[in-house]
Amino acid sequence: MARTLRRTAAFSALWRSMTSGSRGGPSLGRRLGAIPRMIRHSVAGRYDGGARLAAMAAGMVYVVSPIDFVPEALLFVVGLADDAVVVTWLAGAMLSETERFLEWERQRTMVVDGHVAVPRQPSGPQPRQPGGPQARPKRPDATTTDRRRRR
Repeated sequence: MARTLRRTAAFSALWRSMTSGSRGGPSLGRRLGAIPRMIRHSVAGRYDGGARLAAMAAGMVYVVSPIDFVPEALLFVVGLADDAVVVTWLAGAMLSETERFLEWERQRTMVVDGHVAVPRQPSGPQPRQPGGPQARPKRPDATTTDRRRRR
């Protein structure tokens, strides 16, 4: 059941990308450029697409491997049909995975992990600037006058 759903999702992603044209989604060049980054982030463990990338790699190996020549030699049409199914699944899976990765990458740039970035204050005495936060007020306000009276 889950296998059928994944296959259906891959085919529907392929169909959407083929029929959408320039209406939406990343361009093919952006998708192809994202593949090395997707692999790098998956290997480093930052992106969770490792299992899907392994399945896609296995599909590519199957299509080009000599083991695949056996069905083609015995049953010509059936042998080519299984290649067509794997290549179609592979294209759909690659399109949906690159779209998912590009969305992950876009959302990742909006989030700062862990720490709040605070500018460092230079060490040592700071020169006084007129009117700055370290300058003394010209006239004492009520709070400084009250403090002087309490002493």
